[in-house]
Amino acid sequence: MLRKTCMTALMAGMIGACTCAGAAEGEPAANPFGLVYRGAVAANEPGRVNIHPVSYRLHGLKIAANVYTPAGYDAKKSYPAVVVAHPNGGVKKQVAGLYAQRLAELGYVTIAADAAYQGASEGEPRHTDKPQFRTEDIHGMADFISTYPGVDSQRLAAFGICGGGGYTLNAAKSDKRFKAVATLSMFNSGEVRREGYMKTGLDTIALRQRDASDAREAEVKTGKVAFSGTVDFDSLTDEAIAKIPTDLYREGMIYYGRTHRHPNSTFTYTTSSLMDLMAWDARDRIELIDQPLLMMAGEKADSLYMTEEAFAAATGTKDKELFKIPGATHIQTYYVPEYVDAAVGKLKAFFGRTIGAEAK
Repeated sequence: MLRKTCMTALMAGMIGACTCAGAAEGEPAANPFGLVYRGAVAANEPGRVNIHPVSYRLHGLKIAANVYTPAGYDAKKSYPAVVVAHPNGGVKKQVAGLYAQRLAELGYVTIAADAAYQGASEGEPRHTDKPQFRTEDIHGMADFISTYPGVDSQRLAAFGICGGGGYTLNAAKSDKRFKAVATLSMFNSGEVRREGYMKTGLDTIALRQRDASDAREAEVKTGKVAFSGTVDFDSLTDEAIAKIPTDLYREGMIYYGRTHRHPNSTFTYTTSSLMDLMAWDARDRIELIDQPLLMMAGEKADSLYMTEEAFAAATGTKDKELFKIPGATHIQTYYVPEYVDAAVGKLKAFFGRTIGAEAK
C-alpha cells in the first residue's frame, strides 16, 4: 500500500517539465530568444517567420509571451490566428513554441504564453497551478492576440498541448471567440491529480485532499508554502529513469530534464493547488463545446485514454475528429520530426477548413 501511494505521488508530480537549464539536442547552446526546440527561429529576417517577445497584463499580473508572425507579414493585411497553450510545468519556449512556429509557417499569427504564476510570467506563490488560472491564461491570450496588428479576430482558434490541451477544452466551453479547437496529447490534469495516472491513486484520494487542505491552512497561518512534484534532475540517473514504468513519465524525464531543458520549467506545483485540481475535470460540461474539434494523440501513448474519454464526451459538436498519430507515444509528439509533421499536417487541414490560412 505504501509503495503504491509513493509511486502514485511520484507519477502525479512528474508531468510537464524540469528544473535544469540547457538546449535541445543538436541545437546551438544559446538561442538568442531562449528557444529550446529543434529548428527554432534564431534571427528575425525578412521573408521568414519572425518572433516577437511581448508582455501584457492579466488580472494585474504581467504575462510573458511570444508572438510568431508568418513570412512576409504585413500588419495592413488580415490574418487568422491561433493561441497555443503549453503543457503542465512547461514553458512557451519548448513544445508550445515549436507548434506556434510551425503554424506561423502555414500563415497564422500565433501566440504562446507562459502561464500565470509560472515561467517568466508574474504571480505569487510561484508554481501555483490551478485550473481556473490556466483557463484564464487561454482567454488572456485570446484577448491579446485578437487586437494584435493584422489579426482577424473573427478567425481565431485555440490549440492546447498536454495539460494545456485539457485547459483549452475548458476555455472553449465558454469562449466562442474560438472558431475551432484542437488538442495534442491531451492531459486531463484534474483526473490525474485526483485518481492518479492510469487510475493508480483511487485509494488515496481522501488522504491527498487532506494534505492539500492542510497545506493551504499552513499558508494562511504561517506564510510557508508547501510544494509537490519536485524532482532533482541533477541526481536522477539513467538507471532510475529506465525504471519508470510509464512512457509518459519516463520519456518526459528525458525530454524536459535533458534534451529540451529550460530553467523556467519545473515539475513543482504548490500542494494547495490540489484543492482545486482534484475537484476539477476537463470533461465537465464538455458538451458545451459546439465548435469544430480536432483531438490528436499518439497511437502508442499510455495517456491516450484521456483523449478518448474527452472525445467521446464531447457530444455538443458534430464536427469532430480523433486522430491517432501512428507509432507515437505522448512525449514523442513534442519533438520527433515524423510525428510533429503528422500533427502539423492535420492542423493544416483542420484550421485551413475552419478559419482559413490566407491573409486577406
